Amino acid sequence: MRQSEPENVISDSPSAFPKSIWFIRHGESLGNVARQAAEATSAKSIEIHTREPDIPLSESGITQSVKTGKWLAALSFVPDVVYSSPYLRTSESTRLILEQFETTPPGVRFDERLRERELGVFDRLTKHGAAEKYPDLCELREHWGKFYFRPPGGESWTDVIIRLRSFINTEFRLLKNKDVLVVTHEVVIRCFKYILEDLNEQQIISIDGSCDVMNGAVTNYEFCPLRGNLTLRLDNHLPE
Repeated sequence: MRQSEPENVISDSPSAFPKSIWFIRHGESLGNVARQAAEATSAKSIEIHTREPDIPLSESGITQSVKTGKWLAALSFVPDVVYSSPYLRTSESTRLILEQFETTPPGVRFDERLRERELGVFDRLTKHGAAEKYPDLCELREHWGKFYFRPPGGESWTDVIIRLRSFINTEFRLLKNKDVLVVTHEVVIRCFKYILEDLNEQQIISIDGSCDVMNGAVTNYEFCPLRGNLTLRLDNHLPE
């Protein structure tokens, strides 16, 4: 997507936030490929038998991660701090991105709070499969909306937001004047956006419905001293 016009986001004291935060969605995974194939054929289940945290990148995902790393390196950007979800597809993406830098970046901090939203009983089911196997739950999900609905054994968006508020308070607020890189997942990036831009449920669900966070895409916030807040600079930008 094109570079966005600067937007004011959540304000605080100048010492409360890093100088810049760069969110990157991991490259395409074999799970993404399997889900797309299942949805395209109206299958009931997603044919992947690897544990969710252990799903690796696809060949396209490897290429995407390398491209994103080269794009960042061309900006002469070197992060002071690097965070990653501990899932394999994100750790692989992080490694490939950092390998493109001429200057050796710092060690990666893996944080389980950055993992993707857990789907519980809906794991490995397509929308068609979930509707057939759990019609009552799907009806309840429609009533509550996905922002608040928590599938059995899984998480709602608000559950993810709660753990990300913890992450912000224990990590970001200690990184004054630092450039921070975070490699994570689609819903996590959406939930960070919800928090940092002080959005409401309707706004973030509308944004989520308008487009996906693309694999390898970059979302960037910078601290603006004049305004005393974080400003959105890049939104779901796919390096070319």
